[in-house]
Amino acid sequence: MMLLLMLLLLLLLLLLQLLLLLQQLLILLLLLLLPLLLILLLLLLLLLLQLLLLLQQQLLLLLL
Repeated sequence: MMLLLMLLLLLLLLLLQLLLLLQQLLILLLLLLLPLLLILLLLLLLLLLQLLLLLQQQLLLLLL
């Protein structure tokens, strides 16, 4: 009985270690992906600005 309890406890500790490791890996992955997301966001903003400038030029041409 005591042996079973100790084995169970050991298993639980192992599981906790695995969860902690997984959490660290996830955080690392997020940190690696964050710059990519930021770059994509910046590119999207630049594209939007280009479109706005184009629209403005078209409007100016229409007004003249």
